[in-house]
Amino acid sequence: MPSSRGHGPSRARSWLVLCAMSMLQFFIAVDVTVVNIALPSIGDDFGVDGHALTWVVVGYTITGGGLLMLGGRLGDLLGRRRVLLAGTTLFGVASLLAGVAPTFGTLVLARLLQGVGEAIALPAAMATIVLMFPEGRSRSRALSVWAAVASCGLVLGFVLSGVITAHLGWRWIFLISVPFILVVVVAALVLVERDRPVAREAGRLDVPGALLLTACPLLFTYGVVEAGEPGTSSWVSVATLAGAVLAGIGFVRVEARSSEPLLPLSFFADRSRVTANVTTMLISGALSTSFLLFTFYLQDHLGIGPLGAGLMMLPLAVSLIVFSMLVPRLLGRWGARVCVLTGLGFTVAAMTLIATVAVLGAGAPWLVPAMLLIAAGMGFGIVGLQYIAVSGVTEEDAGIASGVQRAADQLGGATGVAVCVGIGFAPALHTADPFLVAALLAGVGLVIGTLVILRTPEPAVPEPSEQGAG
Repeated sequence: MPSSRGHGPSRARSWLVLCAMSMLQFFIAVDVTVVNIALPSIGDDFGVDGHALTWVVVGYTITGGGLLMLGGRLGDLLGRRRVLLAGTTLFGVASLLAGVAPTFGTLVLARLLQGVGEAIALPAAMATIVLMFPEGRSRSRALSVWAAVASCGLVLGFVLSGVITAHLGWRWIFLISVPFILVVVVAALVLVERDRPVAREAGRLDVPGALLLTACPLLFTYGVVEAGEPGTSSWVSVATLAGAVLAGIGFVRVEARSSEPLLPLSFFADRSRVTANVTTMLISGALSTSFLLFTFYLQDHLGIGPLGAGLMMLPLAVSLIVFSMLVPRLLGRWGARVCVLTGLGFTVAAMTLIATVAVLGAGAPWLVPAMLLIAAGMGFGIVGLQYIAVSGVTEEDAGIASGVQRAADQLGGATGVAVCVGIGFAPALHTADPFLVAALLAGVGLVIGTLVILRTPEPAVPEPSEQGAG
């Protein structure tokens, strides 16, 4: 369908742009999960153990989640095409740096920069798609493709990591994306028209708020990881954790005084949205922790190579796709809160099973039921929470509500990994089984999430026929 605007882009050009932006979305999504299977190989190369390896995972998601809302605002201030090119280029350069990193510190830095590139590029890419396709069926189809590509990227990251690490080495999980990112840059230069910024007032860009929002989880993660490092002075961890608290307080103060805050404090007046985002952080932390526990158990504990570990994750990947299609159909029948509670229950059962398997030293097949439970927990829990988090939004606050929900998902996953895996695999803090400790910590977070969501009012959910309308 041609654009409703007479001077709008042609259908072919719009779909070429969609293909290019979806390619970018795919590799950004892949980079969330592709490192999981490769972590033991990275640790062997650099002589780094389990709890320090969490930085390879959380560095990407913390900077990506913390700067995501700032990235969306940058597109308005500087023009989405310019911001898209800058963010995509940074993501590509950071991927190249990660692939050739001579030290572990360089690799972590590259992952942080990848997250910055994601935060800058992704909102501009989505805005480009929205504006290239007219509202209605055409735009809905385009956004459906965009969402499906993201889900496929997350799922395929597990398998791709195993195949690439086994046959080419872990560095290629980063290097393989570089030529494709270059294609996206060229496509954006050729196909995306120059656009005018919405506003140029510097006061509308809440840089201090974005930096404090990112610094808080970064400092927290550093403090937790360093606390488990043998020989580290306790004052370093205490000072860093205190810095995280101060960054959080500073963020609230900056947002209260800013004329154009990144996160208006009025957002917290809606109890349903607040509790939904808090619960999102807790369940995302448990889900992200489970991915790492699967990886460490299969490779470090059972001695299965990266290819075998990647193939062992196939049940998780396939079931994630199944539940992503099933849950939206049940949302109208069960209600969002029941779906969330169901997801939390599945995830608690999965963490219990992971701990039991680790304590008993059971074989890899015993982890398959845990993988299926994790997929069910992710499908029911995250979809239900997304619905609650954006229920009742208006045109004025829809963008903020969506941005906060995605940031809560990413930052919650990163913080959860830092706490559960960082403490669980820290021999300086305890002598218990690391898998048991990590699973128990995740379970505590899930119980808290259950108590929180039980106090959340049930939002109205349209019938399935209404959801499919429009």
